[in-house]
Amino acid sequence: MAKPNYEFQKRQRELAKKKKKEEKLRAKADAKAAGTRNEEGEPVVSETDTPANAG
Repeated sequence: MAKPNYEFQKRQRELAKKKKKEEKLRAKADAKAAGTRNEEGEPVVSETDTPANAG
């Protein structure tokens, strides 16, 4: 029976985590660039858009 290659398995997990993290950051950046909706689909209101800061 062949012995498991733990280093390879660990590297694959690390690469999967890194890829998932990059995808999440890219999705966040795209949403921020669009600037209209957040992850839940609700309108994003920035602090500069509030009436308290208008005057």
